[in-house]
Amino acid sequence: MPDDSPPPDSRRARLWHAAESKGIPLRTILVTIAVVAAAYLLGKLIYRLRDIILLIVVAGFLALLLNPFVVALQRWRIPRRGWAVAVVTLVGVLVFFGLTAAFGYPLVGAITHLANTLPSYVSKAEHGKGWIGHLVRKYNIQRWVKANVPRLVDVGKGLAAPALSVGEGAFTLVIALLTIFVLTILLLLEGPRMRTGLLGLMSHDRAERYTQIAREVNRSVVGYMLGNFLTSVIAGVVVFVTLTILGVPFAFLWALWVALVDFLPMIGGALAGIPTVIFAWIGHSLTAGIVTLVVFLVYTQVENHVLNPIVMSRTVRVNPLLVLLSILVGAEIGSWIGGIFGAFVAALISIPAAGAIQVLVREMWSATRPPRAALPPGPSGTSGSGEPSGSAGPPGSGESADSDGSAGSGGTPDSGQQPVSSGQQPARQP
Repeated sequence: MPDDSPPPDSRRARLWHAAESKGIPLRTILVTIAVVAAAYLLGKLIYRLRDIILLIVVAGFLALLLNPFVVALQRWRIPRRGWAVAVVTLVGVLVFFGLTAAFGYPLVGAITHLANTLPSYVSKAEHGKGWIGHLVRKYNIQRWVKANVPRLVDVGKGLAAPALSVGEGAFTLVIALLTIFVLTILLLLEGPRMRTGLLGLMSHDRAERYTQIAREVNRSVVGYMLGNFLTSVIAGVVVFVTLTILGVPFAFLWALWVALVDFLPMIGGALAGIPTVIFAWIGHSLTAGIVTLVVFLVYTQVENHVLNPIVMSRTVRVNPLLVLLSILVGAEIGSWIGGIFGAFVAALISIPAAGAIQVLVREMWSATRPPRAALPPGPSGTSGSGEPSGSAGPPGSGESADSDGSAGSGGTPDSGQQPVSSGQQPARQP
């Protein structure tokens, strides 16, 4: 039967009408193309802003760690959040500059000592004195230097470009640290207002549920960092005591280095131990290097098999397989986004991120779980289990009904009611 409906007026309506008449899902095709294009543009935008996103993630992570201290100060004697944030920020700045001074003072002293003794090393090398002069005479280094002066000049000129790159990298690092510092302060100040505003847009039940989820995520992240901080402090103390007993110079500096690098999960102990053992061997003696190596091996086993399971099981409760996968995936993604700095940050926050994802997945799984289906009623008023339908009530209801029905021989069982005599209370209906 031909379609007698009037033709559509606009071009778009005629286009929809022609597509529907030929069975072409034009709307679905256009929506799919729009979604794919939007996803592609969003991915390009995120990749373009990857450095800024990395800074925001680091600042958010630091704000999440510092927020419990701010809340504790508010509950103690500083009720205003602004002043509490100022106190926490001041303490954080002092700790940062203290660590910088602890690392920088020995390095500056070593560089100054090298600059002061370098002329004497050169003079000894020229006159064949000392161990440097012995090496120069043995391997004919002076003759090789005279024969390769033009090549050495070219190598020296080529070192200028890496030096400029190092300077540019240092300037970029300073700007990034300042940006993270400002973002962290702003998140600490405006975080509660943003949280209240977002929860105010939701219903009461949903806001209560999201608050509980956020509390669980916060507990997981803070618990992991506190546990990691405890194991790192123990590692630093063990290294400091060992190097002090052996008489290795700069024991506090190397203990601080071990405590900081040990924050990295799984591989932090190895990265911190290798240069420490080498310095103990070269800077002191072979015996000191061997003893330091043995101490590192023993402590690594104790930390991985005793301290970490005890501490992390009481704080984060993350599956060990998930921990390893999160570290590998996080380090790879961080290296792709931000190079070495991104890999370091991603490896540092991979385990708390895995704990947060585990909490979110568990809550989503429990929220989307279908309700249990009720049993269908059976024939003649019985349930699917074959029991009478009246037995589904509270305990004792069937017995009271039987006693009511048999009380008095003059009752009428067809009607299901009994006459109530004077002075007798009517029976309660179940």
